[in-house]
Amino acid sequence: MKLTGLYRYPVKSLRGESLLRMTVGARGPELDRHWMVVNDKGRFLTQRELPRMVLVRPEVLENGLRLTAPGMPELEVSSRPDAEPVEVQVWKERCLARPMGEEADRWLSEFLGIPCHLVEFPEEEHRQVDPAYAMPGDETAFSDGFPFLLISQASLDDLNRRMPRPLPMERFRPNLVVEGCEPYAEDSWKRIRIGNLTFRVVKPCSRCVIPTVNPQTGRREGNEPLKTLMTYRKGGNQVFFGQNLVHDGKCVLEVGMPMEVIE
Repeated sequence: MKLTGLYRYPVKSLRGESLLRMTVGARGPELDRHWMVVNDKGRFLTQRELPRMVLVRPEVLENGLRLTAPGMPELEVSSRPDAEPVEVQVWKERCLARPMGEEADRWLSEFLGIPCHLVEFPEEEHRQVDPAYAMPGDETAFSDGFPFLLISQASLDDLNRRMPRPLPMERFRPNLVVEGCEPYAEDSWKRIRIGNLTFRVVKPCSRCVIPTVNPQTGRREGNEPLKTLMTYRKGGNQVFFGQNLVHDGKCVLEVGMPMEVIE
């Protein structure tokens, strides 16, 4: 088994990027969900409500971001370490964030058609992963809840064989893609190692409507893959695809690294 895909999402729910090499820090992939778009009340915004978010492409710069989107001028914004922190909300959790400034807010508000604000996760802030699935000190930034999402290529291949039209891996927004196992083998893993980094496999990923969004158009396209997943990956009122992971330590991951199941 080996690692065949690495993905990072600098701004929560905006377009992601495929990497060949990824630095992993205390919160997970370096600068993954390090920025977030929030409404006037500080609550996070995602493709669940605003599928057009996927059309915005963020590029990490040395001291900030470059944003591009169809029909919009390119925008570069810098981090503001001296900006007064504001309280923001991710699901039921609240934490502090630093505003990126009015220029970014105007740009995103114009493109998304709703008043919104771009914020950054402060270096000094700590957001604990759900203690029901993690140990004290396990952290994440603005992710929904966990620092890593893993999907095996075999699982996607099996899903696509069941569907009227295959979908690319990017619809499911993983951080790690692995090959060389049976479909859904990841469901049974408890601990794995990639390179020198170990991971705890802590929780199946329940899927929302985001995989129904076409990242090329920014529009929802029917109810696939949820309809197909409902036929064989249902648990209660949810469907599951992929596994959430928590990591132990820091390292650099590279595509092609071997992966092994520890237990």
